[in-house]
Amino acid sequence: MKAGFDPQKYIEEQSKYILERVNNYDKLYLEFGGKLIGDKHAKRVLPGFDEDAKIKLLQKLKDQVEIIICVYAGDIERNKIRGDFGITYDMEVLRLLDDFRSYELEVNSVVITRYNQQPATNVFINKLERRNIKVYKHVEIPGYPADIDTIVSEQGYGSNPYITTTKPIVVVTAPGPNSGKLATCLSQLYHEYNMGRMAGYSKFETFPVWNLPLKHPVNIAYEAATIDLKDVNMIDNFHFERYQEVAVNYNRDLEMFPVVKRIIEKITGKESVYQSPTDMGVNRVAFGITDDEIVSEASKQEIIRRYFATICDFKKGLVDEESLNRMKVIMEEVQLRQEDRHCVMPARDYAAKLKETCHENETVTVMAFEMHDGKIITGRSSSTMDCCSAAILNAIKYLAGIGDEIFLLSPLILSTIRDLKEKVLNSKITRLNANEILVALSICAVTNPTAQLAYERLSMLNGVQAHCTSMLNKNDEQILRKLGIDVTSDPFYPSENLYYV
Repeated sequence: MKAGFDPQKYIEEQSKYILERVNNYDKLYLEFGGKLIGDKHAKRVLPGFDEDAKIKLLQKLKDQVEIIICVYAGDIERNKIRGDFGITYDMEVLRLLDDFRSYELEVNSVVITRYNQQPATNVFINKLERRNIKVYKHVEIPGYPADIDTIVSEQGYGSNPYITTTKPIVVVTAPGPNSGKLATCLSQLYHEYNMGRMAGYSKFETFPVWNLPLKHPVNIAYEAATIDLKDVNMIDNFHFERYQEVAVNYNRDLEMFPVVKRIIEKITGKESVYQSPTDMGVNRVAFGITDDEIVSEASKQEIIRRYFATICDFKKGLVDEESLNRMKVIMEEVQLRQEDRHCVMPARDYAAKLKETCHENETVTVMAFEMHDGKIITGRSSSTMDCCSAAILNAIKYLAGIGDEIFLLSPLILSTIRDLKEKVLNSKITRLNANEILVALSICAVTNPTAQLAYERLSMLNGVQAHCTSMLNKNDEQILRKLGIDVTSDPFYPSENLYYV
């Protein structure tokens, strides 16, 4: 896809405005919304966006930055899963710690929010502390967020331990939403002012984009991405009343703004510098858009992808019917159909054709890839491998100019892997998945120049669009994600089995 976004201009604009905020205070607590590393959503809706732009921006400021990671104790206790990586929030905290260190960014500590002696949380705290990672525990404040007199007192924020920080910019991030980032920032503000230091609070925002129209596809794609949180974009009435300027924000920020403004004013003892929730954010995304048509089309495709994700999550019991119906309304609002995703119908048509020749109880799953040149490549499940593996092999053969009739993988290696699964590991599933097929390909590439030629084309799958006629297992989902392939699925299980799928 052609680029419609200038990442360098965005980083320049964003860093300039952050530094302007820092200059007004002894210390700035900067709440980061969205993903700090690997922001795939932003990359998809803003072609040209660097998914690691935010972390690279912080790396440029690393001498002035330290990081606090917040995680809600309740999310640890119920093993909340981060969907894109398929890992729990406590594991995501560990992943973030490793990633921040790899960028040479200083991690101050981990804050456990709304802590109440939860058993699983205590185990996690022990794990962190025994690896010499500082942990702070913030308890739930009675009356939060309505009882401001209690919140801004020794019984409220004062009961939270002060997190000792040394850098002028303190980034507050989390594994996901509703992790307590805002409360942690305001708690720190309370302690800073009590110690006679002038501190400030701001938000690093990406979506929704305040100076794009309310119904711009980029902003609607944000609603689709947060369908489970029930976020709704709205006109920031506080901003309009103050500046007579239309700005877009979302319902949670608008609902909380009067409370946050009053808390800041009570802490500082003076009128807040922020007159609207839009004022609080630093969001220069719109200034990086170079081609609105490209960005709009990419956003529409993201809405369709989110639609498929939602109907599959509903099938799995992960979202409620209200979220599903809201997603359907969004599709109608933008006048989109499932078939507007170009790889959907080829996958379905091929599956229907195969069904005509299959045995009555045989289930065949098909995956279709839409390549960068528009070519559709398909793969079907078989007794040897699943459809994801077949599609990957067919796609790299196409990219390498290898005939479809030529085998890339040694039958001996494939049968050895299947024997290992079936006879040694006692697996009930002998069909090879994408991970196993890629391992087999890498082995064959050592002695087979044709396999080597195809192996070298794997990186060219980055950005390919894919659709599957049944829901994928976690293993294949993660392999496709690592290859950079954006995949959607129809909301059907690949078999009647409940566990062995």
